[in-house]
Amino acid sequence: MSNSPVKASLGTVIEEPLDKALGERYLAYALSTITARSLPDVRDGLKPVHRRILYAMRESGNTPDKTYRKSASAVGYVMMKYHPHGDSSIYDAMVRMAQNFSTRYLLVDGQGNFGSIDGDNAAAMRYTEARLSPTAMDLVEGINEDAVPFIPTYNGETTEPKVMPTRFPNLLANGSSGIAVGMATNIPPHNVEELCNALLHLIKSPNASFETLLKYIPGPDFPTGGVIIESPENILKAYETGRGSIKVRARYEVEKLNNGQYQVVITEIPYQVQKSRLIEKIADLWTLKKLPLLGDIRDESTTDIRLVILPKTRTIDPELLMESLYRTTDLESRFNLNMNVLDHGKIPRVMNLREVLQAFLDHRKDVLCRRSRYRLGEIERRLEILRGFMIVFLNVDEVIRIIRFEEDPKGQLITTFKLSDIQADAILNMRLKFLRKLEEMHIKKELKDLENEQKTLEELLASDDLQWKNISDDLRLLKKTYGPKHPEGPRRTTFAEAPNIKDVPLEAMIEKEPVTIVCSKNGWIRALKGHQVKPEDLKFKEGDEGNFILPGETTDKLLVFDSTGRFYTLGVDKIPGGRGHGEPLTLSIEMPNSATIVTMFLYNPIKDQEAKILVASNEGHGFIIPLKNVIAQTKNGKQILNVAEKKKALCCWSINPGHDHVAVMGNNRKMAVYKLDEIPEMNRGRGVILQKYREGALSDIVTFKLEDGLSWHLGDRVRTETDLLPWLGRRGQIGKQPPIGFPRNNKFR
Repeated sequence: MSNSPVKASLGTVIEEPLDKALGERYLAYALSTITARSLPDVRDGLKPVHRRILYAMRESGNTPDKTYRKSASAVGYVMMKYHPHGDSSIYDAMVRMAQNFSTRYLLVDGQGNFGSIDGDNAAAMRYTEARLSPTAMDLVEGINEDAVPFIPTYNGETTEPKVMPTRFPNLLANGSSGIAVGMATNIPPHNVEELCNALLHLIKSPNASFETLLKYIPGPDFPTGGVIIESPENILKAYETGRGSIKVRARYEVEKLNNGQYQVVITEIPYQVQKSRLIEKIADLWTLKKLPLLGDIRDESTTDIRLVILPKTRTIDPELLMESLYRTTDLESRFNLNMNVLDHGKIPRVMNLREVLQAFLDHRKDVLCRRSRYRLGEIERRLEILRGFMIVFLNVDEVIRIIRFEEDPKGQLITTFKLSDIQADAILNMRLKFLRKLEEMHIKKELKDLENEQKTLEELLASDDLQWKNISDDLRLLKKTYGPKHPEGPRRTTFAEAPNIKDVPLEAMIEKEPVTIVCSKNGWIRALKGHQVKPEDLKFKEGDEGNFILPGETTDKLLVFDSTGRFYTLGVDKIPGGRGHGEPLTLSIEMPNSATIVTMFLYNPIKDQEAKILVASNEGHGFIIPLKNVIAQTKNGKQILNVAEKKKALCCWSINPGHDHVAVMGNNRKMAVYKLDEIPEMNRGRGVILQKYREGALSDIVTFKLEDGLSWHLGDRVRTETDLLPWLGRRGQIGKQPPIGFPRNNKFR
């Protein structure tokens, strides 16, 4: 194929690489999505579709002082003149502006079914009615006074505003969210009264610190209320950088019932959480027994939210019940703040709080100057006409004669009285009744008033201080309008300190049930319900047999100690059920292939808080460690006992509170007994020498109470030696031959 351009009837065909063609076209699409669809303008906080809806409704007279109109008429008008997309996208945007659970300050006053917080869709546009809200009128105020620039519409038939001349800080007041190509935005709503206070302070102190601004704007104010539990430090950091997250919780009340019973009533849920899905999630978790503290849940909502939570028993603390729900459901959610906006409608960038507020103030100043210049032009045109009228009153007879008898009265008037074309037209169009003396007085008064206004506007345009004073006065008026007396004025979202996670036991999230853990020699593990498990009834894979049988509860932790000196932790509730042979333990923990299991036992987070264990290697080194310190957080476990090369961990003994001595037995048939407090307490390491060996290694170790004697097993019998004086010594000694009758395998058990 030739590389030269080919002439075609539809134009010139140019050959170019596919990657270049796709890249250029995708870049154009991406820029269009960013600037013309997904990101709001920092000045008015609106995306193009919202701006077009508000402008079209105002232009068509669909204002608060008129009766409601069908939503379909507004959607059709927008689609016909301004928005080159389908009706569904327009109507969806319009519906959101009319939902009091989505928009903090409503921009569309809707009548009919506009959806619900349950996630129900709005009725079709032919059934609902709408008009602009009073807040929306604050966004479009002065739009016909050259307050903002206009650009051609998509079809070039008319023009539309590039930005709204808003006196209302809509971006932060109502927030915004959107996903563009390679970027997104998510701005929470705020309280207008607080925004006005911050804006007024910023006018006085343009370099105000974020700490000062947060005294006026402590955080978002969501339309659905709720409680913000994020720390002030994190909120400050989010506003400083323009990015962060804010944790919000549902608000609840505890209602007392008869006989000591109570119920928890949720009255507000986090922003953008659908109530129906929230209830479904709670019900699913309850069915799966992952909410053991929950007894029942009912939805008694009408126009207000009322979710009734019943505890399983009346002894359950309400705060503990709610903490379990917060941890596992959307009753607690995070709002990811990302203040990515279009700077002057062109450049997308992430702004901090001060930059967003300053951008609004700069826009207000620009709008004020544009409107003032427009008003000056109108005054100058009116003054020109009024001065022409005064010439008429001073020369009324001559003017009448010229109009009656001259063939070109307009030209003659211009020549005789040195009038402008506009003045001559106004005189010729004047009605005879304006020639009364009273009208002359009105014209003189209007002339004087306009000249005074002209002087005021000229002074305003010449002085930055006067401009900021004008903006400050308007902000104070806006603050008063949207203050506590306004239906949407009072703050809905409150603040509380973040809860201490340690106050909520993890086992509270797990239903407490008796189970028996069974682990075979080959490492297959399972959990059987109940404690009535008979070893002879257990079945294993061919060539395998039982090794550990541990009765416990689902709230316990299973601790596994291997020959490398590493501890692993596994929740008993996570162990597979008793059907079949279970699963390999290595699916739950990542134990080295060369390692073997030394022992496994159960840990109760409440009962075993003060428990201690003694760990030792076969080379005769060891130490004492609190049991809670061996808990591992990952599948890789936690290294506790360090062992030398070709050595291995051998013993793990639970120390009873009353034990005061330790007995160490070597495979060289030597036993040493000494005080337990000679062994130090450590968190990790090789430990100290427990017993010396010329030839041999550690075989077993136990702790005991000296006055009760030292016991060991002989088959089915237990023998106890109380006279241990011959073996008593110090830590690290070789020891002596054990008492007569001690097992030949050199084990105490």
